[in-house]
Amino acid sequence: AIADLRTVSALVHTDKQPHSHTNKEQRKQVSWFFANNQARREANKQGDTSCRSLHSPHLISSLNRRKKESNMSYDRAITVFSPDGHLLQVEYSMEAVRRGSTVVGIQGADCVILAVEKRAIAKLQDSRTIRKIVSVDNRTVLAFAGLTADARVLINKLRIEAQSYRLTMEDSPSIDYLARYLARVQQGYTQRGGVRPFGIATLMTGVNDDKASEGRPFLYQTDPAGTHSRWKAQVIGGRNSKSLREFLEKQVEEKKDTMTEATCVRMAVQALLEVVDSGAKTMEICVVRRHGNKEMLSEEKIDAVVKEIEAEQQTDAPAASGDE
Repeated sequence: AIADLRTVSALVHTDKQPHSHTNKEQRKQVSWFFANNQARREANKQGDTSCRSLHSPHLISSLNRRKKESNMSYDRAITVFSPDGHLLQVEYSMEAVRRGSTVVGIQGADCVILAVEKRAIAKLQDSRTIRKIVSVDNRTVLAFAGLTADARVLINKLRIEAQSYRLTMEDSPSIDYLARYLARVQQGYTQRGGVRPFGIATLMTGVNDDKASEGRPFLYQTDPAGTHSRWKAQVIGGRNSKSLREFLEKQVEEKKDTMTEATCVRMAVQALLEVVDSGAKTMEICVVRRHGNKEMLSEEKIDAVVKEIEAEQQTDAPAASGDE
C-alpha cells in the first residue's frame, strides 16, 4: 500500500505541473485508489482479509507506461543523463560493438598479435575491400569492432593526426599518444548535441619512444565512451567476448613466462576457433614485432596453426574418454 501511495502521489504531483497533460481516465484511477484505500482500512478494522490486497490493473499498467515513456525521453538526447546516471546513447553504441566481429589482441614478450573474425561476404564481392585490420602509420596498427563506416571516419582522423605530428615534431607519434588522441575524439562525440557516438571499439598496437620499452609494441583499447587503457590481452566485439576474455586470462596466467610469437599466435587462433566455422578462411591475423615491424599472416600459415590445434584436440579426446 505504501508503494502504491508513492506512485499515485507522483502521478498527482505530475498532474499539478502547469504544462502536464491529464485525462479523465487518470483522474478516475486516482479516485479509485483513494476510495479503495479507505475501504481497505475499514476492512482491516473489521478483520476482513478479502479486501486487503485490492489493486487496479489499469492503474498499474498506466504507471508502467508512464515510467517507460519517461525512460525513453533520456535516450533521445546524447547530452542528457538518465536518473540512474547512464548516457543511454553511449550504451547503445557499445551494443553496436557487441554486434560486430570478434577482435582478439595479445601482447607477447616482444610482439603483439591482432586477430579478427572475418564475416561472410557476398560471392561477387572482393574480400580485399573489407579490412578490419588497418595501418595508421609505419609502426602503428589498428583493429576495430563495430560499424565499418564509423571506423573509416575515425581512422582517417587518426592518420591525419599522425601525419601532422610527424610534420611538426619530425618523429613518429607513440602508441600512447595516438590512443589518447583517438579516445579524446570519441569522448567529444558523447558530450555535444547534434552528433552521436561512434559505434566502434578499437585495439591498437604500436611502439612507445621511451628507453624502458626498448622498441617493444604495446596493446591499447579505446571504446565509444572515450576511455583508453593498456592491456596484456583483450577481446572486443561479438557475443562471446566475456567467455573468450576468461579463456585468455587463464592462458596468459599459465604461459606468462613463455609468451613467444608462436605461442601468442596459437592462443589467438584458439580463441577465434570458438566463434568461427570455416577455420583459416574466416580469420585475419597481424603480427607486430619490435620497432613496429608488422606482418599480415597468410592463409596458409593460419591454416597450419588451425590444423595443429585440431589434431591436438583429436588426440586429447580419446585420452580423456579412456580416463573416464
